Amino acid sequence: MGGFPILSLMMAVPMAGAIACLFSGAQTARWIALAATLADLVLGIILWINFDQSGSGAQWQFTEYAPIFGRFAWALGIDGIALMLIALTVFLMPICIGASWVAIDKRVGEYMAAFLLMEVLMIGVFTAQDIYLFYVMFEAGLIPMYLIIGIWGGADRIYASYKFFLYTLLGSVLMLIAMMWMVHEAGTTSIPVLMEYDFPVHAQTWLWLAFFASFAVKMPMWPVHTWLPDAHVQAPTAGSVILAGVLLKMGGYGFIRFSMPMFPEASAQFAPLVFGLSMVAVVYTSLVALVQNDMKKLIAYSSVAHMAIVTVGLFALNTHGIEGAMMVMLGHGLVSGALFLCVGVIYDRLHTREISRYGGLSINMPKYAVLFLLFTMASVGLPGTSNFVGEFLALMGVYKASSWVALVSTTGIILGAAYMLYLYRRVCYGDQVNADAAAMEDLSGREMWLLAPIAAAVLWMGVYPESFLAPMRADIQTLEARLARAVPPGDAQIKMGAPKPAGHDAHGAATHEPSTPESGGHEPAAHAAPGEAH
Repeated sequence: MGGFPILSLMMAVPMAGAIACLFSGAQTARWIALAATLADLVLGIILWINFDQSGSGAQWQFTEYAPIFGRFAWALGIDGIALMLIALTVFLMPICIGASWVAIDKRVGEYMAAFLLMEVLMIGVFTAQDIYLFYVMFEAGLIPMYLIIGIWGGADRIYASYKFFLYTLLGSVLMLIAMMWMVHEAGTTSIPVLMEYDFPVHAQTWLWLAFFASFAVKMPMWPVHTWLPDAHVQAPTAGSVILAGVLLKMGGYGFIRFSMPMFPEASAQFAPLVFGLSMVAVVYTSLVALVQNDMKKLIAYSSVAHMAIVTVGLFALNTHGIEGAMMVMLGHGLVSGALFLCVGVIYDRLHTREISRYGGLSINMPKYAVLFLLFTMASVGLPGTSNFVGEFLALMGVYKASSWVALVSTTGIILGAAYMLYLYRRVCYGDQVNADAAAMEDLSGREMWLLAPIAAAVLWMGVYPESFLAPMRADIQTLEARLARAVPPGDAQIKMGAPKPAGHDAHGAATHEPSTPESGGHEPAAHAAPGEAH
């Protein structure tokens, strides 16, 4: 790109659109917001096309740097992981604007401005290379979402918006304190430099916990997940789409960018904690989803279960697990967004989310039923759809670390099939017992334009996942190399015949017997890539 500041431009376009929307009428604001988000989508495509995927060049591309004051700087840049999350953001934003076209009819200019501001801040989170700039973007993203829920949400919107704001803000106070200590210790605010800095092992424990307090709430992980169902139920449709599609992914991005590379020993130390919380989340929230009668609440609880697959994949601390976690994040962003759009389509017609009010919609809404079925199957993890690839890779990575965690996590897929197929059967099949539901019209042209691109992306990711994995591969391998020194041996790889570390028995316990040629004559496993069988 020859030094062209494309990342700053991607943030400037929606910012300019947001300011224009504040001084425009309702219809004009809609068109300004749509034009700004489509322009960012085009810039995102250009960014992807010009991104060097070979892994032979610099890890950080499209970098920009301008000092502001003191150590605080406008420092931007992306790697393949950030590229994929930016692509997800700019893809979903025009769809959110389209979903709000008719549904939002009060204070339209302010609503569109809030959405465009949120796009600025989300792109800022994924591009920031200064740790304080990241924090500002990460926390400021709460404000437009708080307003979207609190002003344009449902009947209990005030309670839900306060709960969302307080949960996510309180966790981040500890993260800020940790960041200040890190900058003092390392003498820099540069995230790429901090990712390679070796913090004292005794300090890593406390730093990791401080960051975990913020990222675990943002994911959200059990038991700090309770704000999410309330926020989803009260948020307008487009708010739910962007909340599930992108905002939840900031927690996973935080783990990949901060917790794992900066605190590798602490990440390995606390991996069992993450596994434990995630296993509870997978089973518990799936069972809770199974008994819901509110469609949005069901999909919200399913999001917690899917994010638990992300966290177990990440803290498997190996290539397969991290690749799978990223693919689950991307796939879930598409599929959960589409499912919330599907709920919004019928909510706009009947103004209720109660599952029992529907039934037999495949008779009078066949196009809707087909697309809803596709997204239901993708959520379940059907081969050929986006979520299958991510879940398979994540569980394979987890299996290398712990076969028991993999076993429990896999039950989430089985339970996911139960609650999603149960939802689909009750909504689209059976007798048409309610005349008002039976009279609903099928998808309009606008609604088809919203759902069809997501359907295409879901199938593209399922059929040709390499196009999404290739940009991230070199960065994930760099991260795994950083973690290698701390990763403990997994039970599965030892049972599969991988060499035991010298001086350890089959269960990883220390022994005092030296390695001999008769016992296999291998080098210690510390010199092998972590998590790989030989």
